[in-house]
Amino acid sequence: MATEAAKRAPSRQSLAAAFLLGLAGVPAFAPLELFPLVFVALGGLYLLLDRAEMYHWRHGALIGGVFGFGFFLGGVSWVYVSLSVFGGMAMPLAALATVLFCAYLALYPALAGALFVLLTGRGNFSGADVRTGWQTLRRTLLFAALWTLTEWLRGRLFTGFSWLAIGYSQTPPSPLSGFAPIVGVYGLSWLSAWLGALLAVVCGRVVFQGTATGANRLQIFRQSLPIMLTLALTLLCGSLLRLIEWTQPIGQPIRVALLQGNIPQEMKWRPERLHDSLRIYHQLAHAHPAQLTVLPETAIPSLLEQVPADYLDALHRLAQREHGMLIFGIPTHDGSNYANSAIALGNGHDNGGLQRYDKVHLVPFGEFVPPGFHWFMDLAEIPMSDFIAGNPQQSPLRLGALKIAPNICYEDAFGEEIARALPEAHLLVNLSNVAWFGDSLAPAQHLQIARLRALETGRVMLRATNTGMTAIVSANGDIAAALPPFTRGALTGEVRAHTGATPYVHGGNLPVIALCLLIIGIVARPRRNNRKT
Repeated sequence: MATEAAKRAPSRQSLAAAFLLGLAGVPAFAPLELFPLVFVALGGLYLLLDRAEMYHWRHGALIGGVFGFGFFLGGVSWVYVSLSVFGGMAMPLAALATVLFCAYLALYPALAGALFVLLTGRGNFSGADVRTGWQTLRRTLLFAALWTLTEWLRGRLFTGFSWLAIGYSQTPPSPLSGFAPIVGVYGLSWLSAWLGALLAVVCGRVVFQGTATGANRLQIFRQSLPIMLTLALTLLCGSLLRLIEWTQPIGQPIRVALLQGNIPQEMKWRPERLHDSLRIYHQLAHAHPAQLTVLPETAIPSLLEQVPADYLDALHRLAQREHGMLIFGIPTHDGSNYANSAIALGNGHDNGGLQRYDKVHLVPFGEFVPPGFHWFMDLAEIPMSDFIAGNPQQSPLRLGALKIAPNICYEDAFGEEIARALPEAHLLVNLSNVAWFGDSLAPAQHLQIARLRALETGRVMLRATNTGMTAIVSANGDIAAALPPFTRGALTGEVRAHTGATPYVHGGNLPVIALCLLIIGIVARPRRNNRKT
């Protein structure tokens, strides 16, 4: 005989709603940047989890997992492009790998849903009742804390995948972006989840108010007023915080040139095309003189030791011509190990010698093969997939008194790691090659991530990419200038070095994670259910 828990399992309509809500959250991110949709998506998820029949933790896990699967299937489908179009994997296998990857990512929202139902106890909330203020506050705070904590775990476990953390959707013009220099991306995730849940509570009460009597309507309005004031005050505070300059510009503006070679990924690594890559980037650098010239990740598709010496000398002379520095991405080899590196030529040191940065946070399957997965790499023809990680304590690159913190591609998705070079470094530089993902959502999402890093650190972020999005991001997270994707050219402009540190640089993610754990410890109430399940 079916148990009561089984009878009250989520309906097909609930599961469909969860999947569609997950999909609805994707346009909140770049390129559309419809940031209010995050509140709608997470608010809808909160209501689904808050329903009376969701009293068993397995049902909460199912709802959260289906939501997450829709969210990631819509948001990171570009993984298929990388595996199939550029990785050489057969289309069915690439599709299966993408679905499995999204299913893995969906485990984290599933965990949040399961814990929410387990820790709140059965709500007995039919929709016709109005929770007390403490009940509403307790449940919405817990929902936001659990979502944020599981999102943070996703950004750490198995080297981490923090892509599409909800907080990334809150770049300017979102009012919540004003909190970024204080609480970072996970703090924005917590605020977004909490406000979304509160908004859902108000909307649910408004719907019920239409069928309520006059006395009940007044009661509902009075109980909803504190929530509406909380929403308004939070957004107002975020807007006012945007006016604060946490760091200060120093020195004179410097001229920069960010080069975008737009070399097709499927042709870039062919040995016969090496000369074309060398010629294209030399011509771009020669035609756009600047004190700081930046080329993309692996701009030169060859080992540094194999590049003709006269070519490196030519690049060095271009940098010296402006008494500046030229940075380019290239793989390096020390005799036994390979590294994904950024090389700086020019007047950085007194002797004008070479400076080097080795990528620290490597991408699984793209830059190193996790143990036991060599069979997978045999199915994908991805070159240079066995790098070693650089030293986490590398010194910034120096251009006179200017200190530059480079990061390569995926590294800028990890805020605490970027902040590690601060407050010493005055400028952030990202070298990327997202040509692996073609004309998908990935390049625009990556630029939005870089905007959050600029906000968190109070530093200008320069991004040089092979095919897009090459951009100058101001210290306040705005895009000062950008090149159109899939074009060849140079983005030139003037930027200022910055000094000082934001609260996030000092505290990192620890305060937000501690807050989430504190909320769970205070407001969580393990479910007591005497029924057999």
